[in-house]
Amino acid sequence: MEKEFIRVRSIKDIVIFVSLIVAGSVLIALPTGASVNITGFFLIFAGLILALVMKTGHKDAASGEVFAKKEIYFQQTQHAAIMAAIAAKPESVDMREAEKGNALKLDIYYRKPSGKAYLQLFEYVPYKYEPCSRIYEHELAKVEKLIK
Repeated sequence: MEKEFIRVRSIKDIVIFVSLIVAGSVLIALPTGASVNITGFFLIFAGLILALVMKTGHKDAASGEVFAKKEIYFQQTQHAAIMAAIAAKPESVDMREAEKGNALKLDIYYRKPSGKAYLQLFEYVPYKYEPCSRIYEHELAKVEKLIK
């Protein structure tokens, strides 16, 4: 069965939008000038918008574990080297070639408590990234160099 990751709210997302709403409420409740009250309304509005759209966690549909995600972009010339590396030795990916192009995207889903990491390579075809590898599971220790 193929792994499927669903975007969800992480604890960090919840802390951010709740703190914006609370800070806005405090500013409105303070007996100060109108400008402080207006700032409070904008903070509450920003917190509510973030509550609706901010989802930075990725949950494994099968196990329910929440993973963090990192994306690394590479040039097309690195395709064969990256495919070989993520299949066997992900620590051998040459990070000096990272971010020099955007034809390839390496998605890394990792979870520190479980020590697991999943890697998948995508290739850019007009208007979207298509998977060009299956999802590989590795130990987090092998992928530490990639997620720094």
